[in-house]
Amino acid sequence: MDRIDGIRAFVAVVDAGSFTRAGERLGISNKLVSKYVAALEGQQGVTLLNRTTRALSLTPSGERYLAAARRVLAAVEELDAQAHAEEGALAGRLRVTAPVTFGEMFATTLTRDFTRAHPGVEIDLNLSDRYVDLAAEGFDLALRIGQLPDSSLIARRIGQTEAWAVASPAYLAAHPRPTRPEDLRDHANIRDSNAQNPGRAVFLVDGKAVSVPLPGRITVNSAQAVRHLVLEGEGIAMIPSFVVARDLAEGRLERLLPDFLRPQLDIQALYLPQPFMPPRLTAYLDHLRMALSPLLKEPRPDS
Repeated sequence: MDRIDGIRAFVAVVDAGSFTRAGERLGISNKLVSKYVAALEGQQGVTLLNRTTRALSLTPSGERYLAAARRVLAAVEELDAQAHAEEGALAGRLRVTAPVTFGEMFATTLTRDFTRAHPGVEIDLNLSDRYVDLAAEGFDLALRIGQLPDSSLIARRIGQTEAWAVASPAYLAAHPRPTRPEDLRDHANIRDSNAQNPGRAVFLVDGKAVSVPLPGRITVNSAQAVRHLVLEGEGIAMIPSFVVARDLAEGRLERLLPDFLRPQLDIQALYLPQPFMPPRLTAYLDHLRMALSPLLKEPRPDS
């Protein structure tokens, strides 16, 4: 067995969570994946994976070996990428994570268009609102919206959006329309726990940034779920403009406090510092930066 095959199988099992899914990802049988990993363990003289009938987990030796294995595979991919770059073609695999709502509305379309233009590139797009560990989980790129905690990751802005205060006509018919940000204290606010501070919103009032509390009984970790609750007349919410643009255009929702500006939210692509940027990653970043802004200006179909 080629040791690289064993390393590739081991990393695929860790990322996929099972031998069967790893085999599907690699295009080989689960039995062959198991054979490769067992052979790798024999070569190293250690057990890398704990195997039970219900789950797989890394042994302490496996945890240490995983980081080095990823570096080896990255180096192999760099060599392949350099060879293909000389031929003018992109090739290889990218693992990308993005927030669920943004991913469903934009990242899927952008990824589809990129793979159509570059058929040698395979992209594994994982939609999740949690902040994944790129190094530990083997992701090449994370797309995130808003202010991000300090980290060693490199951030590249690919677009901007803004969270608008919105409510349904039915809610506004039964409650006084807020005319200033502080009026939101007297309303039912539906909060998105993905926001940096779900219980407060910042507005520019007389040229100064003012943080306003958002009291409410419902907090949910999905912009689309917040939108649906607002459409049902349950309250007011701060929702990214791209999520509600069509609702506003077609009268299902109304924008509140439009004269009070809110901070712009950066849409950023994050990746690990690395001495060599694979050409496929550079090309994908350039594609996101150029193609996203026009999409953000178009009202998206209902979800």
